[in-house]
Amino acid sequence: MFIVKGRVKSFFLFSGMCITITMLVLDCAFAQSVTDPEPKRPANPDSLYRVLKNGLDLAIQQGNAGAEGDYLHQLGTFFYHQGNYVRATSNLLQAIKKYPADVLPGQLAGTHHNLGVVYFYNRQPVLARRQFELALQLYTRAKDPSGIGRVYGSIGQVYEKKGDLDSARIFERLALRQYAAAKDNKGLAKIFENIGSIFEDQAMYDSARTYFSQALMLNQQNGDVLAQIEVIDNLGDIARKTGRYPEALRYYRQAKQLATVNREKYQLNSIYRDLAKTYRLMQQPDSVIAYLELSHDLSDEIYTIENNRQIALMQTLYEVEQKNNEIIQLNAAKRIDMILLLAAVLVIVLTGVLAFLYSSRQRLKLRNQQALHEQNNRIFEARHELVQAELKNRQLEEESLKKQLELKSQSLSTYTLHLIQKNQMLDELKNELTMLVRDEKRDQKKQLRQVIQKINLSFSQDDYWEEFRTVFDQVHQEFVARITQAFPNLTAYDLRVIALLKMNINSADMATLLGITPDSLRVARYRLRKKINLKEGDSLTAFIRDFE
Repeated sequence: MFIVKGRVKSFFLFSGMCITITMLVLDCAFAQSVTDPEPKRPANPDSLYRVLKNGLDLAIQQGNAGAEGDYLHQLGTFFYHQGNYVRATSNLLQAIKKYPADVLPGQLAGTHHNLGVVYFYNRQPVLARRQFELALQLYTRAKDPSGIGRVYGSIGQVYEKKGDLDSARIFERLALRQYAAAKDNKGLAKIFENIGSIFEDQAMYDSARTYFSQALMLNQQNGDVLAQIEVIDNLGDIARKTGRYPEALRYYRQAKQLATVNREKYQLNSIYRDLAKTYRLMQQPDSVIAYLELSHDLSDEIYTIENNRQIALMQTLYEVEQKNNEIIQLNAAKRIDMILLLAAVLVIVLTGVLAFLYSSRQRLKLRNQQALHEQNNRIFEARHELVQAELKNRQLEEESLKKQLELKSQSLSTYTLHLIQKNQMLDELKNELTMLVRDEKRDQKKQLRQVIQKINLSFSQDDYWEEFRTVFDQVHQEFVARITQAFPNLTAYDLRVIALLKMNINSADMATLLGITPDSLRVARYRLRKKINLKEGDSLTAFIRDFE
């Protein structure tokens, strides 16, 4: 057992090293893939697929979500390079879901970017741009200028494919700043090449040549032979398009030599076609035919190699799927056998236990039923008594509340009557004193005016209204709060009028209580109707009385 665990651990460590190397290789291809005419396919794809699939299976077995996400990412990248965009999209989406919450932002950003590249090649620019935006946010959070430049470059290429060359150049220049800040010469070289291609599309050949030359210089410093071939071929295209055919031939031959030495057949095939185009412009048909035949032969060779690779990959996919199906069937059969064995043991044990318990259960059954019956009777009687007691308590509470409400209503009526009598008496006294003031006895006028002022002061005091409000709220609970909420512009004086209307006090008594004349009361009622938006013809008293 310890030997097996050690082998599993060693294999897992080895697989981790493999996936690290694979990620570097495939991500580098992905970084250039947006500008290439078609995805680069890795050599020996069947072997690479086996390594990635075995690593994924082991990560799932070990429950390592981070490694599982990495392997799904690389499988998605692998299928992209094979031109299988459906499986590439599926694996990259699964990788995003499988990554744990604590995954590094830059790691998740790379997956979003690569998914955007797949969408781009699958002619889904809207989905591609959305993934590029997510990747840009994550790279910004991770403070990774190379990653930010990588995304800007991809967005620029999307705009270039759409024909929006001005926007494409803007994003490529943004990418250039990020790569310059990161001192990433490889990224700078690629962006110089991208900008050169944009100027070439705009027929601004001098600017294009300048950027291609800068890209070539950086690629030579970096030792990137494949990138040198592509840039030299682009310089040849610029020379050909500007009518400098001998110079174009020199560039093409230089690119041809590098491609031949490094066995870059895709680039060599493209160079053959460019040479044929140049000789056609130079009106040399023999050279045109010769290079077209070389291109045709090389295309057949590339097709044969790719066809063999695809066949090997399909065979590997079939074998892996068949092996997985066999493993699933074996595991299912083992699980079924184990379940059947456990079920048989469980049945035997349960049979013995049930036989033992059956006899004792029969003896206890009658006693339990009898005890349960007696207990239910006691519970029923207790609940019945509680219900009866609760009903009596509720009846008593209702009677008490009714009595309290009647007492408060009587108190409110008595209090209101007292106020009316008081104000009537004060009003009569005020009238008598007013008559006395009209007499010519000057000695009494000053004292009588003082008495009248005191009486007027008594009319204006609001203390008794506070007491009235307290008793009113007890009888008509929350009435004032509800009408204030419905009509927030009501004043304290309006609320007094409303309270008296709610109590159905007649107009004469209301004027006496408020210390105003009947005409003033009519004006107050008119203003109140306006504030509550009462229609003409509707009764104010009825509205206040029925308001809930």
